[in-house]
This record gives sequence, C-alpha cells and structure tokens, in this order.
Amino acid sequence: MTTIVQKFGGTSVGDTDKIKRVAQRIKQRMQEGHKVVTVVSAMGKSTDRLVELADEITEEPDPREMDMLLTTGEQVTISLVVMALKEIGVEAVSLTGWQAGIVTEEVHQDARIKDIQTETLEQHLDDGKAVLVAGFQGVSEEGNITTLGRGGSDTTAVALAAALDAETCSIFTDVTGVYTSDPRYVKKARQLGSISYDEMLELAHLGAGVLHPRAVEFAKNSHVKLVVCSSMEDVEGTIVEEEATMEQNLTVRGLAFEKNITKVTVERLPNHFDTMSNLFKLLADEGISVDIIIQQMTADHGVNVSFSVDSSHLSKTLELIESAKETLCYSEVRHESMLSKVSIVGSGMISNPGVAADMFKVLAEEEVAIKMVSTSEIAVSAVVPEEDMIRASEALHSHFGLDYQEQKKIELAKQA
Repeated sequence: MTTIVQKFGGTSVGDTDKIKRVAQRIKQRMQEGHKVVTVVSAMGKSTDRLVELADEITEEPDPREMDMLLTTGEQVTISLVVMALKEIGVEAVSLTGWQAGIVTEEVHQDARIKDIQTETLEQHLDDGKAVLVAGFQGVSEEGNITTLGRGGSDTTAVALAAALDAETCSIFTDVTGVYTSDPRYVKKARQLGSISYDEMLELAHLGAGVLHPRAVEFAKNSHVKLVVCSSMEDVEGTIVEEEATMEQNLTVRGLAFEKNITKVTVERLPNHFDTMSNLFKLLADEGISVDIIIQQMTADHGVNVSFSVDSSHLSKTLELIESAKETLCYSEVRHESMLSKVSIVGSGMISNPGVAADMFKVLAEEEVAIKMVSTSEIAVSAVVPEEDMIRASEALHSHFGLDYQEQKKIELAKQA
C-alpha cells in the first residue's frame, strides 16, 4: 500500500457540509488501497476571529500565547473530520502537530520544521486508520507549541510527505489547479497541466497565492511530487515537478502580480564602500524586506538609491531612514506609492534571449510607465502604476501565448 498526503485549506473545510465532503474523499482514497494522511487548516475565517479576540485583550499579544491560541483552530477541524469519518464507518485518529512528531525551531509565529518523528503516524497507518494532522503547527525541542507562519499548512503537508516517503502530496484548494495567472482578474487565464518547481517557486514569491513559497521550496529539496487540485470538483489538477512535462513550447509559463508596492529613493548618499550595507542593514535589523534595488551615480559623484517595499512598511521605513540621517549623510528621501509589480515567469527564458525586450515593448504599446525592473534567469518583473496592473497583465498574458485561444494557435502552427 502506498502512502499519500492530502491537504485541505480553510475554505475547503469552511462548514460541516464541506467537512463531510472531505471525509468522503478520504474514504474513497482508502478504498483505492492507499494509506492516507490528511492535513487541514482552521475552518474558514476562524483564525482571523482568534486574532481579533487577542486584539481585544492587548495591542501587543505575547508571541508564545498567540501560538497557543491560534493552534486551536486546526484542532477544531481535525476532530470534526474524524467524527465525520467515523460516522461513515472509517477508523480515524486526529493528531496535533506535536502529537504527529513535528519538531520545530524555538521561534514563535514563524518557526521552521527541524525534524518529523514519524513512529506514531506510521503505527496508526499500519493499523488501517485515516490520520488527520493539524496543519500550521509543531513543538520546539524545549516543549513549546509553535506555528509555522503564513502558508504553514502547505508546509506541514509537504514535510509529512517527505518524511513518510509518500507517493504524492495533493494540495486541495478552491481552484482546479495552477493557472497561467489569477483567473479572478485575468479572464483568459487557463489551467496548466504541469509546472516546474523553479517556476512555481518564482510565481509564489512574485504574488501567486495558490502555494506558499516555503512549501514549494521544501517539495523541491525533498523531491516531493505535488498536485494542486480542486476540493469541489473531481477534475485533474496541476502537477508540480522537477521539469514540466506538458506544454514545453511555452517560453513564459505564468504571470503574477501584486499590489501595494512603494518605491523609496534616498538621494545623494556618499559614494563609500559601506553606503549600501549601512542603509539596508538598518532596514533588515527591523525586519523590513526590500525587493528591487537600483543604484545611480549623481553628477557630483554621490549615489541615489531606489528600492521597493510593501506599502504597509512605508511609515517605518521613512522613520528609520530619518533617524539615521546623520550616519547615512543623504540629502533627501522621496517615495512613490500606488504602484504594483507585474512579473512573467518561465524556464524557457534561459534559452530565449529577448523576452525582457518583448515585455517592455508590450508595456510601451499599452502606454504603461515602467518605474523599476528586476530580472532573474526565469523571471522579469516591472513595477508599474497600480491602476495599470490588470491591463498590463492581460496584454502580456496574450502576447506570450498564455491565453487559451493563443495556445491553440501555437499548437496548430507547430503541427502545420
């Protein structure tokens, strides 16, 4: 019997009817001859409600106690799913993250998994039980309950699949798979049959929300076969693997975008060896992530440095830079908000020069102003006005053959 791991997110277990549907899916997979481990998130928006309760008590909740509080959401779900399974004649057991042997760092609210002790899990599976594991949580070696941060249930599922040498790890969501772009905004987006780990990791980092980057990275490093599929429809999903085996003709395989970008420019910094390290260490020490960085020499041999941050961090960023003005010795700080980042991703870019030029040409034809640019081997990103984000995305999506109709044209042309 092969072992499979499944993960159902909050929307997939949002009410008791959905929980019963999940139970039926688990039963079906067991009847097919599999040992089944299922990871679940908290129901619907219940985690948000727990956060609100904490906020009503204090403006600065203790991180340890927040982990104690937030992990209860997943415990509600696992117990209800087990009750639903037993109601339809399936032996099952629920395990919290620490009962499942998930050992993490001693870090609260964003811990990383260090080890998984699988003895208890394997014993329950050998006994013929369905095993339900609470996602998003573990226990430190010091015995404290920890949580894995945003997207933690995805990471739990992938880590368990690696530890149990599972055949597959299926991530069930409210969409049918990984799309060429977000279908809620780009109307001609379509589902991909497969995508590589590297492409999925880039898309996840660049704003695609279907999988969390840490889970994809874990899957890549552990060679876990991921399948993203629908919790509502019985249709084929998208396989995430080492190298995409379908639609290999695509140079660009996906497009991602994200809002709330602010460009910050620090003008006339001294042109010293330690100027950049001083500026960005100041921000890093306060946990502010910086994305795109551009450095320009000035006519008087100074340096202008521009970088992008999430708009929610703007006030803190400006405050920190102002507090260090005497040390940094700059003349002025400017910022521009209401920006977004649009990115194209595809491993085919490595062997196809000119993709960036094509992207810029499309944006020029659409009269979309480009504020900043960043590139990697398989991605090109442009910071553009937020009001132009969807229009730019749709134009790029069509130009690179990602629309359903355009892909059909490419396939017909290759057959001719």
